[in-house]
Amino acid sequence: MSKLTEYNQKRNFNKTKEPIGKNGKRISKLRFCMQHHMARKDHYDLRLEWNGVLISYAIPKGPSYNPKDKRLAIKVEDHPLDYRNFEGSIPKGEYGGGTVMLWDKGYWEPLKGYKPNFKEGPIKFVLKGSKLKGMWTLVKLKSDNNWLLIKDQDEYHLYNDILELNTSIKTGRIMKEIADNIKKIEITSPNKIIYKNPLITKIDIVNYYQAVAKRMLPYIENRLISTIRYPNGAQGEKFYKKHFENLHKFLGMKRLAKEKNKQNDYYYIKDINGLISEVQMNSYEFHIWGCPANDLRHADILVFDLDPDEHLSLEKLREGVKDLKSILDEYKLVSFLKTSGGKGYHVVVPLRIKPTWKNARTIAKNIASLMEAKWPHKYTSNIKKEKRKGKIFIDWQRNIKGSTSVAPYSLRIRKKLAVSMPLSWHELDKVRPDEITIEKAIKRLKRKDPWDNFVTKLLF
Repeated sequence: MSKLTEYNQKRNFNKTKEPIGKNGKRISKLRFCMQHHMARKDHYDLRLEWNGVLISYAIPKGPSYNPKDKRLAIKVEDHPLDYRNFEGSIPKGEYGGGTVMLWDKGYWEPLKGYKPNFKEGPIKFVLKGSKLKGMWTLVKLKSDNNWLLIKDQDEYHLYNDILELNTSIKTGRIMKEIADNIKKIEITSPNKIIYKNPLITKIDIVNYYQAVAKRMLPYIENRLISTIRYPNGAQGEKFYKKHFENLHKFLGMKRLAKEKNKQNDYYYIKDINGLISEVQMNSYEFHIWGCPANDLRHADILVFDLDPDEHLSLEKLREGVKDLKSILDEYKLVSFLKTSGGKGYHVVVPLRIKPTWKNARTIAKNIASLMEAKWPHKYTSNIKKEKRKGKIFIDWQRNIKGSTSVAPYSLRIRKKLAVSMPLSWHELDKVRPDEITIEKAIKRLKRKDPWDNFVTKLLF
């Protein structure tokens, strides 16, 4: 009988977004999480990785840093390792129905000399989380499933109320914001597998976009977009969507002057609900126009995509990015760097003075041509494949009306799943174009935003 049989039997995965119970693979460290669970009764759940599952305890009053507090910890069914990243809403009427916040996570290790005994206890261990740290003990009571969680005396035995830290370690939201956000959009087929290695499901992608929404929205909201949809996962057929569908109220529509035999209703995202509703419709890549929806006649950004010959070294590619930046600097054009999520880098220039599309195209082409003229052995502005052997193609053609470029923070569905991630310039030599995974992207949200003054450059 599987360790996760009880977990799976209690849940209807056609209704809940919780991960399906499968034994996971151990990494070099043991992981843990603490979730705040606002169900029929408010409580916290401590989950410790052991033998491919999360050994789980429900703690009605939550953890305490005061060694005098002996907090009841009720042992419940084992949970899958994927549960350590779960945050969201479990539908009312389902087992555990309510809102789940990822309150803390990190690593744990048994105290030296104490082999964990999850049947009889005691279990002495060290937590290395963001909120929970230091030595702790789980002591078993006479009743089968009742234990006590006690903080040991060490440099961390603080007497403040740790539960006052009431925001998600994953998204920075409080419980009410998580509940309100998720109630608005129903995610179907949450456990549909999008990638097999590593295992990424649809709800993982929903959770990713919810996590990055605050950073991502300034670059995509109220800007015409096209998306790439993957209804059957990364290995299935894909199709491009750029026209409006009147399915819900979360999207805006912009009607362009009628082109012969062409649909002319384009669309844009208004807020986080529009973003998540698109992900619900299996749109996983987001590509943006270089202008806002309320002014389609003028460009407000320039985008340069450095696309290297497949045999060119990463060192040469990075050299190309630096050469482009040096030219932009000469013309006093402030530029920003991001990974493409594929094989190149993107350099983006916000424009205070908004040129017409004709002028934007001319500026971009002239910059690419200047690089080609200055370093003819290194760069080409010609789109033809045979012209870029041993060179980098400086793709300036993103700067034509109706063309798009991948949005900052968008996923890229390739052989591997990567993120088009904003970088600071000093990171160019440290981060490969396809290096940023979902997990790395979410961790980077804790850092200062490398593009924090991008929008300011657009406005002033």
